[in-house]
Amino acid sequence: MSGATRKWADLKTRTLTAMALAAVAGFALWAGGAAFSLLVGLACAAMTWELARIAEVRGTLVRILFAVSAGLAFFVVAVLQQPRAVWAFLLVIAVFLVAARRLRSATVVCLGAVFLTGVVLVSLRDGGGMAWVGWVMSVVIASDIAAYLAGRAIGGPKFWPSISPKKTWSGTIAGWVAAMIVGMIFAPILGAGWVLIPVSAALALCGQLGDIAESAMKRAAGIKDSSNLLPGHGGVLDRFDALIGASIGLVYLGFFFGFPG
Repeated sequence: MSGATRKWADLKTRTLTAMALAAVAGFALWAGGAAFSLLVGLACAAMTWELARIAEVRGTLVRILFAVSAGLAFFVVAVLQQPRAVWAFLLVIAVFLVAARRLRSATVVCLGAVFLTGVVLVSLRDGGGMAWVGWVMSVVIASDIAAYLAGRAIGGPKFWPSISPKKTWSGTIAGWVAAMIVGMIFAPILGAGWVLIPVSAALALCGQLGDIAESAMKRAAGIKDSSNLLPGHGGVLDRFDALIGASIGLVYLGFFFGFPG
């Protein structure tokens, strides 16, 4: 297999998996309510299981219990809208700290970020509507696709080689451009004004930082993927790390620009 062929070897698998994910997420986003909350909750539970794997929590059953507990805590706080019940999630974190054998601080921070992302997405869907969540997801997806294609086709200097050796400056900048195009499309739809264009680029940057943060955690753990649940993408955390970064960034951007959330 030539170098050029190897460069695109995973494209078909990545594309098929991404199409399946987009179909499921698109339906849940359109349906809203229980369907969207269930999908987000399942994703949070899956990522909690992966974090337990990264942290070397012993025992398959224990990892599953962590995933179920985090999913239930998310359901009570985000779906039943009982913010005071966040103590249940804090309890999960406390037990997680005891059970983890490595990267305790990093995995706990990531676990908190996963939980916050779930709450943000459900709140945004309920409070802002489908279009706002669609904008966030579109920014992340467009930025990721543009970065992948530009990085493979153009290459060039690496963005942060010590942490994420595959990411290039060409891909990073292409991701920002793609995000601004998404912002241009959604600006009149959301009635947010043209400020949405630079905000979309900032959101893409937050997503890229989320991706890099997860890469750093995996590199410290000495693993390539968080799991093998998603063919061509690795784990759920590998696929949604940028969405986590973007969702957390949205909390701050929403505060300054008055976006719903």
